[in-house]
Amino acid sequence: MSAKPTTQPSKTTPSRGRADLDRVRQMTDEEITRTSPPELTDLPDDFWDDAALVVPDPKEAISLRVDQDVLAWFRDRGPRYQTRMNAVLRSYVRTMRRKEAKARERGET
Repeated sequence: MSAKPTTQPSKTTPSRGRADLDRVRQMTDEEITRTSPPELTDLPDDFWDDAALVVPDPKEAISLRVDQDVLAWFRDRGPRYQTRMNAVLRSYVRTMRRKEAKARERGET
């Protein structure tokens, strides 16, 4: 690996994910193993054999007004609070869709 410091991407340049893929591609397997989190050290050789690419649903930027205490609660839990808020909403939608489907099966509407 080069001794040159890596350059930071411009704040205005869009990127895909957080990984510095050029740097990762230059790393040896030993470097990757050494810098990986401990929970990844004992994965079986066939761990990724049945892996499937999951493409996330596209997001839509909106303006949403929420109560101050609700927003504070999510923000207090750290970065990516909007992602967590979306996860809560998604969980609610899934639950409501299941309930609606069961009601239709019973002939309720």
